[in-house]
Amino acid sequence: MRKFLPWIVVGGLLLIAAFWYVNIKNGAVKVNQEVSKEWGNVETSYQRRNDLIGNLVKTVKGAADFEKSTLEAVTNARASASQVKIDPSNMTSEQLAQFNQAQGNLNSSLSRLLLTVENYPDLKANQNFLKLQDELASTENQILTARTRFNESVQKYNNYILVFPNSMFLGNYKEKPYFDAVAGAEKPVDVEFDFGNEKEAK
Repeated sequence: MRKFLPWIVVGGLLLIAAFWYVNIKNGAVKVNQEVSKEWGNVETSYQRRNDLIGNLVKTVKGAADFEKSTLEAVTNARASASQVKIDPSNMTSEQLAQFNQAQGNLNSSLSRLLLTVENYPDLKANQNFLKLQDELASTENQILTARTRFNESVQKYNNYILVFPNSMFLGNYKEKPYFDAVAGAEKPVDVEFDFGNEKEAK
């Protein structure tokens, strides 16, 4: 029995190492799937906003003499934002920056549209328009929450794959980028209303 003892010990150590390796790999799969799930929630939130913006544009089109260029800017920005797609399993910081920029452009054009609405009292009193505005505000909160949770899942993923000794066995897992604020988002929006005549919001 003693002559087999070293082999039993070696076999036991190999078995422990195998379980340890499998556990590391399974852990990587779990944190990677968590990132994919949270990215799906981000996309769902942005898609809801895009749908609401489409309905908002249709409502605004019904207003007489509404600025055509403003509507076209929103429609074009919405189309551009919808075209930026990202694979969460292979995302890069450049792709995320492009996505962020497209959504930021849509935000800017939407803000200009909502400011222009101030010149249309009938539209401001339109119940459908007011409801869409409220839903958009709610959706912006959902987007903020989704982005925050995505960043938290990315942090957990990056910590898992980069920490030693996990990094020795997870070379095929790459570090994922975080959602950053759109450039200039830290600055307050300069909004000026003139309910009387022709003064425009800057």
